Amino acid sequence: MATKPPVDDIDETKMRVAPPKNVAVGVPAVLHALQISQQQMGVLRSARTLLRVNQKHGYDCPGCAWPETDRRHVAEFCENGAKAVAEEATLRRVEPEFFAAHSVDDLAGHDDWWLGQQGRLTHPMILDEGATHYRPISWDDALDVIAQALREIDDPDEAVFYTSGRTSNEAAFLYQLLVRGVGTNNLPDCSNMCHESSGSALGETIGIGKGTVTIEDMHDASLLIIAGQNPGTNHPRMLSALEKAKQRGAKIIAVNPLPEAGLMRFENPQTVRGMILGGTALADRFVQIRLGGDQALFQAIGKHLLEAEEHDGGVLDHAFIDAHTSGFDAYRAAIAAVDWHELATATGITVDELHEIGEAVRESPSTIVCWAMGLTQHKHSVPTLRDVVNVLLLQGNIGRPGAGVCPVRGHSNVQGDRTVGIYEKPAEAFLAALDDEFAFRAPREHGYDTVNAIRAMRDGKVRVFMGMGGNFVSATPDTAVVEDGLRRCGLIVHVSTKLNRSHAVTGRRAIILPTLGRTDRDRRGGRDQRITVEDSMGAVHASRGRLAPPSDDLLSEVAIVTRLSDRLFGGADGARNVPQADWAALEHDYALIRAHIEAVVPGFDDYEKRVAKGGTLHLPNGPRDSRSFDTADGKARFTANELEYPHIPEGRLLLQTLRSHDQYNTTIYGKDDRYRGITGGRRVVFVHADDIRDLGFTDGEIVDLVSEWHAPDGDVQERRADAFRLVAYSTPRGNAAAYFPETNVLVPLDSVADVSGTPTSKSVIVRLERRAA
Repeated sequence: MATKPPVDDIDETKMRVAPPKNVAVGVPAVLHALQISQQQMGVLRSARTLLRVNQKHGYDCPGCAWPETDRRHVAEFCENGAKAVAEEATLRRVEPEFFAAHSVDDLAGHDDWWLGQQGRLTHPMILDEGATHYRPISWDDALDVIAQALREIDDPDEAVFYTSGRTSNEAAFLYQLLVRGVGTNNLPDCSNMCHESSGSALGETIGIGKGTVTIEDMHDASLLIIAGQNPGTNHPRMLSALEKAKQRGAKIIAVNPLPEAGLMRFENPQTVRGMILGGTALADRFVQIRLGGDQALFQAIGKHLLEAEEHDGGVLDHAFIDAHTSGFDAYRAAIAAVDWHELATATGITVDELHEIGEAVRESPSTIVCWAMGLTQHKHSVPTLRDVVNVLLLQGNIGRPGAGVCPVRGHSNVQGDRTVGIYEKPAEAFLAALDDEFAFRAPREHGYDTVNAIRAMRDGKVRVFMGMGGNFVSATPDTAVVEDGLRRCGLIVHVSTKLNRSHAVTGRRAIILPTLGRTDRDRRGGRDQRITVEDSMGAVHASRGRLAPPSDDLLSEVAIVTRLSDRLFGGADGARNVPQADWAALEHDYALIRAHIEAVVPGFDDYEKRVAKGGTLHLPNGPRDSRSFDTADGKARFTANELEYPHIPEGRLLLQTLRSHDQYNTTIYGKDDRYRGITGGRRVVFVHADDIRDLGFTDGEIVDLVSEWHAPDGDVQERRADAFRLVAYSTPRGNAAAYFPETNVLVPLDSVADVSGTPTSKSVIVRLERRAA
């Protein structure tokens, strides 16, 4: 049977450090997944639940967005997927009595792991103004409070509506409709903090803010470059795709500041080779690049290809370049002017090795570049990704089998939410279609992204904050500023499955609305409803939970949004500019919502029919499907980008924030990072042994991390995170790494990527300070 939740927080004094691993998954992963599943769900519930993950008639994993092939394994889940399911399908419960026993101040004093381990929320709760504890509230009263608060704002932009990537297409579509009915485009989401840079660069260069490959392309590629990504922890099922590609003869180049076990060797627990014969070696070359040196690497690859073309010919795909691209001459001239030795300085890679990497790309008939946060969370992330596209365009590696761009998304429907309208800068075509479908005029002025929403809260411009899923406090940068901004709000509302830190950071009033998860049966209108999600490669499929909900008093996200919308817009006679819909009908029949999505969003033709009975709807992708590019000139665009890379002051380090292996986004599953050798703790900072020595410290010493931010006005700002254990680790000189959310406090709110506005969580200048005795 399941075990009780922990009584105490993580005791960092019990942390142990061992050498890192050089192999991923295998028997240890299976055992750990089963251990956590048993602790949360018990044996029988674990078996019933896990065997339905990612199945055609089951439910989509609440973890990552990696796609499935048409042929599914019986166990179509990974270690971290099992942890995600266990966290949601847990038998532990957070009932009203829990809140009576724990004040908000008490909750705020616990760590993120303890909060998440308490279990599923079961009842709507409200924190009244001046109160110390949440108390139960009925659904009707809670929704009435929210509706009244929204009616009382003086300007629609005084409300902010955040969205997590877990939200279904159906709920997200109705949520954005509600928000635009209120009269604002303030729709910040988790994409703003992760792949916004990808969308900005890809939208500009190839006309679509998504990847261009399918799972079959991954299997058929000749060369895969995995840059700024750790699939062994963040997308473990990707390892199976890489293994299949290797078996078909592909080469893999891993580009990362830290060596990651998942890209060294993969012991596939579903094969004899993986369990008995030692698994499969994955990366043929590990490029240990300096933080922020990726743009220089791809400029070096481009320079090598252009020089090889000049000397030998036959390297570039001139037919593709001439027919489908623009800007080539300007790009060629810009790259010719870049100095090889500066590229070596920026990357930390020798000129000879840069040529060897370039030659591997030259020799490949089909190349895919995959990336994640390691490329998207720098000041120059958008130029970096433009240069990734440049390299692929040179050889025509977009729009043919086994080739293309592959931004690997995180949360399981983060891409789908954006597709159906969760965006602060919506296109006019989308808004016009929304207007026609719901007989109103949606606002046109752009809204707040995540960083601008935090600025607005900081400045006292936001009266109502509503979060549809997620853990806003722990997901965002500059923690102290975020918490202060939220406390300035009149009302905070969180739609959540589990307790998290955001529930302990409140405005004058706060409401928690418990909701169904992916694993829960959603019974509305006398029948089980299904939702849909979009994976990282643009494939939409259905998901249907089977478990009895944690309590009879839960509503789905769809039901919450429709009931709130009915209070705000129901009974309107057309005189008010609000969306016209039968909200009660939408609550009880999700097929009606999908019909509205089909009418508004291009590519959802025959939506209901195509996702029924386990089917998949592949959304149109112009670059992939027909080499058509929705850009200003109708062509894929080469871009000339000035080389940028971080310059680290003397005596300082450049810090990247990252996940541990017992973590997914802000959810902390456990105390360990097995692959990096950390057991029983999280407050560690990985630093090169020579840097530890040269800075006057010793391996294992406890230090404070102090970030230094030179603001545009010349002000030097400092932020502090206390008590981190130094761990000597293989990382480039001058670079360091530590886990978020503990180090989010170090990331300045105003330190963002150019163009995209993404927080620069992979480029934080820090100094180490010895702790007082």
